[in-house]
Amino acid sequence: MTPAPAIPPVEDLLPHRGTMLLLDRVLAYDADTASAEYAPRGDAWYADANGDMPAWIGIELMAQTVAAHVGLLKRSAGAPPKQGALLGTQRYSAQRPAFAAGAPLRIRTRSIYRDASGLGAYECSIASGDEEVASATLKVYEPDDFQTFLQASLS
Repeated sequence: MTPAPAIPPVEDLLPHRGTMLLLDRVLAYDADTASAEYAPRGDAWYADANGDMPAWIGIELMAQTVAAHVGLLKRSAGAPPKQGALLGTQRYSAQRPAFAAGAPLRIRTRSIYRDASGLGAYECSIASGDEEVASATLKVYEPDDFQTFLQASLS
């Protein structure tokens, strides 16, 4: 995996801003995998009564890590990143109802399928310390023309 100094800030990899940006940093990546870190914020829009992040938001943590991975691969190839879409999630499983505010989470993704049309699948997991707290398989799509894809999806 590429060490962190070669990795740009997440703001340079993802279009999300403010509390919609759910990655603090990408830790490492290679051709097939990426790992990132995020510490849930007790004052964010998603915070429950205890200030914790509901576990279902783990899907978005995974999706943003996949997007960062794809963007890093594009940058490495000298190509600009493209917009993509989360097509679906299979077998999302969370071992707790919420992720504690301030407790760092490590998100890991591994590409298990990619084709030239932009379709892909990633095995993903989230760990808190040494404990895996969530896992899923994400299906993603990176079309050549995102606007045309959106218009076709809405018609």
